Amino acid sequence: MIQVGVNGYGTIGKRVADAVVAQPDMELVGVAKTRPNHEAETAVANGYDLYAAIPERRELFAEAGIEVAGPVEDLVADADVVVDATPSGIGAENKSLYEEHDTPALYQGGEDADLVDGSFNARSNFEAVEGADHVRVVSCNTTGLSRLLAPLQEAYGVEKARVTLVRRGGDPAQTGRGPINDTLPDPVTLPSHHGPDVNTIFPELNIDTLGMKVPATLMHTHSVNVQLETVPTADEVRELLADESRLFLIPPEHDIDGAGKLKEFAMDRDRPRGDIWENAVWERSISVEDDDLYLFQAIHQESDVVPENVDAVRAVLGETDAETSIQRTNDAMGLGF
Repeated sequence: MIQVGVNGYGTIGKRVADAVVAQPDMELVGVAKTRPNHEAETAVANGYDLYAAIPERRELFAEAGIEVAGPVEDLVADADVVVDATPSGIGAENKSLYEEHDTPALYQGGEDADLVDGSFNARSNFEAVEGADHVRVVSCNTTGLSRLLAPLQEAYGVEKARVTLVRRGGDPAQTGRGPINDTLPDPVTLPSHHGPDVNTIFPELNIDTLGMKVPATLMHTHSVNVQLETVPTADEVRELLADESRLFLIPPEHDIDGAGKLKEFAMDRDRPRGDIWENAVWERSISVEDDDLYLFQAIHQESDVVPENVDAVRAVLGETDAETSIQRTNDAMGLGF
């Protein structure tokens, strides 16, 4: 059994911990928190060993009546791989800790690509990170774009991709984020960081991205235009994408016209936390004009990277191939609507 530690038990970390526990070939060593909040209590209630991410704050957990198993150093020492799910920039600070214990580490997309040996997307470059000490699971938006572009590139060739990302202002629990009543070019210059980030997965891909930030919390929405080298019909693209296990084509008859209904759909299907691990592509939006493909997709920023983190654990350790890992992760987590 692969021993996995999760450093950080917030939006991503708690989801990764649950996903690891569900895997048939993994065990969760424990999770680390910086302070004794409701998430720390939830970790203990779930039966997860809790470690103090900041040793000096260990007594705060005791004062709050929350038992800790030890300092984060013990978690790192006992793990075969650590998933660093800390806020952006903290992963870089933690790198020396992982190196001290010779424990491979997986970071999230908010960290700089220069921090790591390679960036990762299960569908696109699984084998590239085997044996790496430091790997970055790319951001929610880059994950979504990589999942979409990989089959298009393989089947038709991509001449150029142009994407406008309409981004939520913050996650539901991020009360300090915004905008509150505005629509912001973010950034106002070309490109947004997403295009260069996709190039960490597909170095030769020609892609331009624009970003906007809006007062919403549910999901990101992508307006995608891909100029293809060979031209399929719209129906052929639908068939291609429908065969991808982490792409969900929203049927027109579902009458899902936005992120709100998508989340309701996920909750009605008993998805934990209403999570949508797949790209949600509006089937009706898939159109081909000359050599240009157009579509809309929604990306649930809180959850789409979770199966990628699980696959990255196996990829780094060279435990299996991409197809086997992706299927194992999907089956254990219950992907597929």
